[in-house]
Amino acid sequence: MSALLFRLRNVPDDEAEEIRQLLTDHAIGFYETSAGNWGISFAGIWVKDEAQLAVAKAVIETYQKERQIRVRAEYRQQLSEGRQRRMLDVIKESPVRFLIYVAIIALVLTLSIKPFLDLAGS
Repeated sequence: MSALLFRLRNVPDDEAEEIRQLLTDHAIGFYETSAGNWGISFAGIWVKDEAQLAVAKAVIETYQKERQIRVRAEYRQQLSEGRQRRMLDVIKESPVRFLIYVAIIALVLTLSIKPFLDLAGS
């Protein structure tokens, strides 16, 4: 019987591809379900044989620890080289867009809170 091994919601494409390759390299039978056209279905990687689940989880756990170390090192290197974008960089690139977003957020917050403030004032 099959068993869920790895959920694919909010997983970067490169990580999902590396997981698929790991399972293939370790001869672990698996299949994948997608989120569907509207993105509301369950996306995941499933092990075909539940007996291989423990081995597959161990392989993925080791991979994720190594990936975490690698990605954090890449991030630190990009920061030190000035290639990693920060919030201030995004604001400098398009200040008008930033101001529009702030105005929209303020409007939504005002409209959301106003009924409660009106009740408190009564």
